[in-house]
Amino acid sequence: MRWILRLLSSLVCCWSAAASFGGEIESADGVPIRFDVHGHGEPTLVLVHGWSCDRSYWHAQVDEFAQTHRVVTIDLGGHGESGRARKDWTVAAYAADVAAVVSVLELEGAVLAGHSMSGPVIVEAARLLPGKVRGLIGIDTLHDMTREYSAEQIAGFVGGMSEDFPARTDAFVRSMFPTGADQELVERVAGDMSAAPPEIALPTMRHYLSHDLKPALAAIDVPIRCLNADLWPVNLEGNRALYGDFAVVTMVGVGHFLFLESPAEFNGKLAEILRSLED
Repeated sequence: MRWILRLLSSLVCCWSAAASFGGEIESADGVPIRFDVHGHGEPTLVLVHGWSCDRSYWHAQVDEFAQTHRVVTIDLGGHGESGRARKDWTVAAYAADVAAVVSVLELEGAVLAGHSMSGPVIVEAARLLPGKVRGLIGIDTLHDMTREYSAEQIAGFVGGMSEDFPARTDAFVRSMFPTGADQELVERVAGDMSAAPPEIALPTMRHYLSHDLKPALAAIDVPIRCLNADLWPVNLEGNRALYGDFAVVTMVGVGHFLFLESPAEFNGKLAEILRSLED
């Protein structure tokens, strides 16, 4: 793996003047991780997709923020164009994917933004990247960091989904859009996610629901900001009791995929959060 890191580091230096480029790096367990880099400017914004999605979902944010920031998008292991030969599909493994990309690009003071499942992923990634992360932005995630699901609850949800993964996932995804959402968008996202490989998606969901975030929160010292829809309530008091430097901005009338549903409004609010992290 070390020779790959050296090779990619040299390529990154050679390409530093380019507007955008793509690359691949091995994660800690050897799984190849695809990423793209766009634009210039600090802080670098690292965008991490959610469960059963991929880096292409961020196109509206890349178009906007690459004008003023370096923007990095990543396919987590088992998603998009990244490798699938992984033994354990855990939050910790996905965090290592993010850390590998941040490390090979030699990013300092990066802001990690993670949608849904990747809220916990970026928290764990920050623990792996001491001194290299300026802030974390959760996107419709981290609603209640104190909540713990029972083994029975997790088994019931994942087991029900496993009975007919495409149909159950399709219904699950549709439930996260509000009434009146753009139907073309709903069809596209539901179709993408219900076509995910269940041998990856199901254990990922199981580990996500059972993941204990408290040790990572105790190990990091960076601001956590969330940009959430009003679909689910946020336990602001509980979250702040667990992690003091936590705040949330809410978008009204959108669903779980707020960055796709209302990109202009989302980008404006994300820009405000970025500016606050630069102060």
